[in-house]
Amino acid sequence: MPALIKALHKSGLREVSYHADSLAAAAKFEARAGVYTVSNTVNRTQTLLFDAHLDRLVDSARREGIPLRFDRKSLRVALREMILESGFGDARFRISVAAAQPKALILSIEPYHPPTDDLIQQGVRCNTSSRLARHNPGAKSSDWMHRRRGLETDRPAGLYETFLLDNEGAILEGLGSNFYAIVGGELHTAGSGVLAGIARRIVLDVCTGIIPARQIAPKLRDLARFDEAFLSSSSRGIIPVVEINGQKIGAGLPGATTRQLRGAYQHWVAAHREEL
Repeated sequence: MPALIKALHKSGLREVSYHADSLAAAAKFEARAGVYTVSNTVNRTQTLLFDAHLDRLVDSARREGIPLRFDRKSLRVALREMILESGFGDARFRISVAAAQPKALILSIEPYHPPTDDLIQQGVRCNTSSRLARHNPGAKSSDWMHRRRGLETDRPAGLYETFLLDNEGAILEGLGSNFYAIVGGELHTAGSGVLAGIARRIVLDVCTGIIPARQIAPKLRDLARFDEAFLSSSSRGIIPVVEINGQKIGAGLPGATTRQLRGAYQHWVAAHREEL
């Protein structure tokens, strides 16, 4: 089933000049100079922290020097209309803005498939790379969406995500996720040099009362000291990470604290959904 893609102008929704089978395939048609945000719906038209996504979109545009202005109510109506038209049921969507056309929002949607139970129960294997760095970490830029494609393509089969390292070997974030390690009874995650993910905001909220959190990037050289690890993103929530660069983390299975955090995260999500 192909993705549904339209441009939202002040006058309403318009067709675009291209077609794509997925959000990933549609990305190649979008300008490198721009900003975007990605999330999903559940129960067909319910979203989570939609205004927070739009706030970050506006902030990303400011950081990239893009004069972005749009009507939030019109955007909600247009996105809901597309979701109902698509027949997808739950949808994963991307809202993109090109620097050259800041008055037009590109809305792309595809069917949303949540993480499988096996993925949550078994955890994922990942790798690291120091080949790339975000030019402007605080902005969710379209340039990064294009530049990271090489790392995604080159990632060996069976590996789920690639985590970025800084010059000192600190694990900053994934190509499309934030990263966390549990070390010595504390939750460690980078506090700077990364995109402030919407899911990350929820993680840091729900960890209160479960585990103390420090916004400090875990070091790859300390991998043997990691008791547990996981990643987060808006469309996936918390995903346990059980191996990095071929080295098992802890027992090589999702840990008790990660499972507890995921349960608290899912409970928070269920309590804060809203209609578009």
